[in-house]
Amino acid sequence: MAAQDSHDLVPVDHGASRDPGTAVERSDALQNPGLPPHRPRVTDLNPKAATTAERVVVALFYVSLAGTIFSMAAYFAFPIRPNDLGSVRINNLMVGLGLAFALLAIGVAAVHWGKALMVDHEGVDIRHPVRGDAQTRERAVEIMRVADKESGFNRRVLIRNGMIASIAALPLPAIFLFRDLGPASGTPAAAFSHTLWKEGTRLTKDPTGDPILASDVTIGSAFHVIPDGLNESEHKLEEKGKAAVLLMRLEPGDLHVSAGKEDWNYDGIVAYSKICTHVGCPVALYEQETHHLLCPCHQSQFDITREAEVIFGPAVRPLPQLPITVDSEGYLVARSDFHEPVGPSFWERTGDYNA
Repeated sequence: MAAQDSHDLVPVDHGASRDPGTAVERSDALQNPGLPPHRPRVTDLNPKAATTAERVVVALFYVSLAGTIFSMAAYFAFPIRPNDLGSVRINNLMVGLGLAFALLAIGVAAVHWGKALMVDHEGVDIRHPVRGDAQTRERAVEIMRVADKESGFNRRVLIRNGMIASIAALPLPAIFLFRDLGPASGTPAAAFSHTLWKEGTRLTKDPTGDPILASDVTIGSAFHVIPDGLNESEHKLEEKGKAAVLLMRLEPGDLHVSAGKEDWNYDGIVAYSKICTHVGCPVALYEQETHHLLCPCHQSQFDITREAEVIFGPAVRPLPQLPITVDSEGYLVARSDFHEPVGPSFWERTGDYNA
């Protein structure tokens, strides 16, 4: 600092920075530089390149259409076979690949269309905080017409028709997928009104299939249960989705039993459907201290001491109870099937479902 020449040191006048005239002069450096010069694209300069880009966009839309058709064909070409998880995986893979290509092709086509063919001149849109007058609204309509013209939506017929075809076809696989989720005939409630449970069917552990002795069920314990013989069923997964049960043991004095259900439990051991009555998620969490069952999907809670009545959450119906007793060897068995349909409550429920 000491070695510097005196002419290198410029005194600072703090008062000058507050001079209005000085502020006006310095504002010139902050002026809006405006938009940069427009740079035309290859497709703007070369009609042949524009035609090639248009063909690419059309081809992508029809690739999307082909992907949609493939996903529908794959649904039937790779059927899901009973008790074959491999067939489930290949079916999901092929259907998913078809839908992925369909969506990806539409996205790439839209981006390429916008970048290569739509008018790309920069513009400024002045937005107003209040609704415009009639003249302004007419101008807005005019802008929409200009935008339509600049995009070439009506002029580029091949692109327009390709886009319409690909987007229109895209929802079609859902018809096959969602339709196959329901029963082949009858109402969903009727399909879920009867399960593999019947009088004398032993309660067995999931997934081993070992029978359960009443003496093995201690206070506070909980067992995931399936009906005896389920593992040998031709439709194991479908039947398990209806017949899965949770088994718990409470102090008999803690149970509030309604009339007609006095013999549905055995010495404090109770069994309830594992399928939540909201949308069918598995109710798999048991709180030993509160005797509450919790559905992890949407937080519905059921009070086991009061016949699994709903105490919290979106479910509106108690979990169906499976009447149980013991056989001559001390193993827990069902007295009958459920006395009402299991599963979600949004299906129509009519008729007599007593076993």
